[in-house]
Amino acid sequence: MTLWTATEIARICDGTAQHEALINGISIDTRALAQGDLFVALTAQRDGHDFVRSALDAGAGAALVSRVPDGCGPQDALIVVADVQAALEALGRAGRARSKARVVAVTGSVGKTSTKEMLRSVLAKQGKVHAAEASFNNHWGVPITLARLPRDADFAVIEIGMNHPGEIAPLARMARPHIALITTVAPAHLEAFDNLAGIADEKAAIFLGLEPGGTAVVPLGLDVSERLLTAARHSPAQDILTFGPVDGADFALTRALIQNDTTVVEARTGGRDLVFKVNTPGRHFGTNALGVLAVTQALGCELAIVAMDLGHWAPPEGRGARQSVQMDMVDASQSFDLFDDAFNANPTSTAVALEMLAAQTPHDGVGRVKRGRRVAILGDMLELGVDEYAMHAALADLPSMKEVDVVHLAGPRMAALRDALARDKRGEWHESASELAARARHLIDAGDIVLVKGSKGSKVSLVVEALKKLAQPGAASAMKE
Repeated sequence: MTLWTATEIARICDGTAQHEALINGISIDTRALAQGDLFVALTAQRDGHDFVRSALDAGAGAALVSRVPDGCGPQDALIVVADVQAALEALGRAGRARSKARVVAVTGSVGKTSTKEMLRSVLAKQGKVHAAEASFNNHWGVPITLARLPRDADFAVIEIGMNHPGEIAPLARMARPHIALITTVAPAHLEAFDNLAGIADEKAAIFLGLEPGGTAVVPLGLDVSERLLTAARHSPAQDILTFGPVDGADFALTRALIQNDTTVVEARTGGRDLVFKVNTPGRHFGTNALGVLAVTQALGCELAIVAMDLGHWAPPEGRGARQSVQMDMVDASQSFDLFDDAFNANPTSTAVALEMLAAQTPHDGVGRVKRGRRVAILGDMLELGVDEYAMHAALADLPSMKEVDVVHLAGPRMAALRDALARDKRGEWHESASELAARARHLIDAGDIVLVKGSKGSKVSLVVEALKKLAQPGAASAMKE
């Protein structure tokens, strides 16, 4: 299906199209380019103009540029604009303006990508849904998501993130959501904010983009919940829905029971009790599922159907996905379970991940140790500000840490946790994740339940990759559905 024509794009972006072309998608990466995509030559860490020739040769329908790149000429399908970033934003606004989809925007310190994926999953049963790819939630990711919005979509789910003050409001105004959801507010990006209240104010800026008559969905039970509610009341929102482990919330969590592969959620809404299952362990997944129910209620969906559909959702790779890694081609008992939560981390998300690990049941009687263990492999939590070392050390005092058998660590900040841990829990510590990854075979044993968690910049995903490579070729090593 044609998404845009080169002529349309040139008109929207106040540019010039050298040739007409039919555009089927939007790409900023030649490695992920599909036939007929518009290649957008952004200038970030590298200048996208250096890759235009390769993109066109690989099948791009056209390229959005601010100058004619080397190796290109009048024969190529170039759309020349004054500023590529500004043009992309204009195209995103145009994609949103022509859409009749009901738009949901999601932000939060923890869980925004998983919640976006929950919404994608359940709304796909209600109509045609468009959602951001991966974590396309910044100043280029949001306009790309909007520019990719199909003309016939029924729903759109837009993830909005931030690293510094002032980032969320313009992206929210670009997305113009009918419903805006904040998953939670936690100490993340404290390097750029004075305190948690500052983070809350930035997250609450998502409500400023609401369409008139829209709905704000607010988490209760946080120290800053009242601050979020005040912001919602002073926004264009006509309705406010609340969720969380608080009596009086519109969607009140009464219990979240972690049972190995699942989370059973007990909640109360509209004077009735609701029990449903999320197909992955973690109290935070249960809480976020209530936020999803609030959103879908605002969209007019049947809650019972949505609750059942949540039972089929599983987190994406790097967000808590579970995998069984079989280390012996024949003997399936020689395996360990791996929770890949290596995409991001802060004290709150790490605490809930450790709580999930503590609720797991390892398998005894296999492997070298003959006793299944709960193993945490943690990388540095980044952007926490001046108290970062104290925040790392404080993980040792979490109640769930009592149930963890051994903790392996990577990164200079995690040295603070190493020093704070009880000696019988201290595993290996290395300066870098790559050094820890090289020790993968020595970190785990058959029967173990293994959690890998850390900020993306800590590169603890290298440990995940190394652990997955322990699987024997041909052995059953599949994601648990």
